[in-house]
Amino acid sequence: MFLQYEPSKHHITQAHDWIQGRIHRTPIFSSKSLNSILECKLYFKCENLQKVGAFKYRGATLAILSLPKTEFKKGAATHSSGNHGAAIALAAKMRNIPAYIVMPRSAPHIKKLAVESYGAKIIYCEPTLQAREEALEKIVAKTGATFVHPYDNFTIIAGQATCGKEILEELGALDYLIAPVGGGGLLSGTCLSAKYFSPETKVIGAEPLGADDAFRSLREGSIQPSVNPKTICDGLLTQLSEKTFTIIQKNVSEIITVEEETIIAAMRMIWERMKIVVEPSAAVSLAVVLENKKKFLGKRVGMILSGGNVDLEKLPW
Repeated sequence: MFLQYEPSKHHITQAHDWIQGRIHRTPIFSSKSLNSILECKLYFKCENLQKVGAFKYRGATLAILSLPKTEFKKGAATHSSGNHGAAIALAAKMRNIPAYIVMPRSAPHIKKLAVESYGAKIIYCEPTLQAREEALEKIVAKTGATFVHPYDNFTIIAGQATCGKEILEELGALDYLIAPVGGGGLLSGTCLSAKYFSPETKVIGAEPLGADDAFRSLREGSIQPSVNPKTICDGLLTQLSEKTFTIIQKNVSEIITVEEETIIAAMRMIWERMKIVVEPSAAVSLAVVLENKKKFLGKRVGMILSGGNVDLEKLPW
């Protein structure tokens, strides 16, 4: 199932069938206190409780299962600041093939440890896209491993779409479904699931104001570069690709940006009120509701808590 074009409803359903039993069907939580405070009904899809602590394991599992037989034993390679790298590493380990992960030296320590713990080989580089791509090109040439892009890959997008599919299967039509956006793999998959399984549900992208390239891209009608993004959300530092932008442009209702202080407040609120650990990149979804209470008043709102990999030595409060 190595997709060469935008996933259809059939592809997403097939992807879900393939990876079920290999991933967790994560729970959907609600909070009476948060519903009362924000005067709406919130439903939290807890991908922080997914394997490797992030939604990324869905797409990575599908991608590894989809590797051509001729390339399979050579393994997989990718570049990642953390969660995607860990996901590819574990998915490869489960299939007993090698994984090569190019990581910036500035990546969070906890995410480096996770990739190492799954047995992947880490190749460190400078924290620039050019450095990542050059290091990756060398390792692919040397090993023959298949490059699995973190989001500019229709197979990855189909895998990430299974998260939204599960939400809509369990909850039925929602007024809104909110997902964080960095490179756009999760958001593009989520809006495709809404399109196919609940077309009346509006999908919103949640993005830090200090890394607002997706918001600007949607406004300008073309991909805008992410230049020196400044945000606590280390998982949302990448910019959209042609594949994710095209899907998002056609199917996302809007992208809403939020302040850093609100992201931190949302993260703390989830920790304190719901007793679960989420990373800043996940809390950005709740931050959208905190900053736009009138918009969501009385509505049924689903949101994806995308991950829970946090360095406990560097909490933002």
